Amino acid sequence: MGRFINPFTDTGFKILFGQELSKPLLIDFLNNLLAGKDKVVDLKFLDKERQRIFKDDRGLIYDIYCDTDDGRKIIVEMQNKSQKYFIERSIFYTSQAVSRQGQKGDWDYNFDAVYFVAFMNFKVESLTEFRTDVQLLNIKTHKPVSEKVKLIYLQLPCFTKEENECKTDFERWIYIFKNMEILERIPWAAKNSIFAKLGEIAEVANLSKLQRRKYDHDLKVYRDSVNILKYAKEEGIAEGEEKGAHQKAIDIAKNMKYELHLSADIIATATKLSIEEIENL
Repeated sequence: MGRFINPFTDTGFKILFGQELSKPLLIDFLNNLLAGKDKVVDLKFLDKERQRIFKDDRGLIYDIYCDTDDGRKIIVEMQNKSQKYFIERSIFYTSQAVSRQGQKGDWDYNFDAVYFVAFMNFKVESLTEFRTDVQLLNIKTHKPVSEKVKLIYLQLPCFTKEENECKTDFERWIYIFKNMEILERIPWAAKNSIFAKLGEIAEVANLSKLQRRKYDHDLKVYRDSVNILKYAKEEGIAEGEEKGAHQKAIDIAKNMKYELHLSADIIATATKLSIEEIENL
């Protein structure tokens, strides 16, 4: 096990960005992400689980959901495995964060801005660069129509800079985030107090007993899912090249669901079974 936590695990990601102790880290990252625009001075964490607002509403669970000092809602999500409709899913999540601000009676529709930030440990065909910023624009003038909704996609496989090539704190953040589990030290910590604090919070030896138990479990699930996805690809399950591949996919799906307790999204990605098939297993 490495000296620092793996941020691609659920527990690791929330330790870095989703607890009161790490709030200065999230604020610093967001300010570097926004590059001086709409500076975040302070924020508070909101309930990540958004309750249903009508009978058939499925509800939502965000990785990190926070409210800035000036009222903006920011969703920060880590997604490890490719999903067929990830872009659509992110639009849906953002739209739900907008619609849930609706008020009964005489309301003028002046809602708080919602930003969606996605760490993506995979590539999406429609996104060609490491970072893609999306918002409502006038197609002819390319000028923003509204600043109320922004989506920022960070495709980590597209970030290939080495330590000595990182020139901005945003690039340094991404480099550390992507390489944290294999680092022996946190670079730039001697010159930047926020990176020094990051090193303290992220060091496995500094985790509480409860955090360590959760992290060890999540790390096993993460590594198992990576290995199973690799196995599925090697065995030709994803491509359906082998006779009886569907039954083999079902067997693997059952193992992932009941032994590893992985999400239906991850299982669907590995086996190419539908969400409905997985839920009915």
